[in-house]
Amino acid sequence: MERVHVYLIDLLPASSKRLIACQVMAILLIALIAGSTFGIWQGYNPALYSRDTFLEVHRGAVDGLNTLLPLMGLATMILTLVLTLRSDRHTALRGLYWTTLALLVLAGLITRFANQPINAVVIAWSADTVPANWVEIRDNWWCWHTVRTLVSMAALAGLVTATLAARNEQQG
Repeated sequence: MERVHVYLIDLLPASSKRLIACQVMAILLIALIAGSTFGIWQGYNPALYSRDTFLEVHRGAVDGLNTLLPLMGLATMILTLVLTLRSDRHTALRGLYWTTLALLVLAGLITRFANQPINAVVIAWSADTVPANWVEIRDNWWCWHTVRTLVSMAALAGLVTATLAARNEQQG
């Protein structure tokens, strides 16, 4: 006798499955972004490093994250826009999604126009060419990173709240 497994997700219409997939992917991506920026914020205070250690660690972080996180952010923005447009009948829910999308865009703008230009400057340095004002440059990057972290965490909270509100509206 063959066992038949019925999963709750299989009972949903295809449009609901796509909506859930968008919600899950958007939350997963923003959670990874917010977690990455939070991890850097808590575990990598560059003020605690010597000049040479800062240079080495910052280069490693830029090499690993400078392209990946912005691409993940763009994907999160697209998914959140889809979720926003799907919520057109629900004014409060749509407002929450729009606010979340605005926070994601703000985090992206901070990355593109504050942190990445500083990253480009820092990775061009060698141990012999670090400028005298390197601490000021480092601290400016850190300030913008802190703002970006807080904005990313707010976007995560907004997206989770909107998703839970959407689930509640569908059930009730």
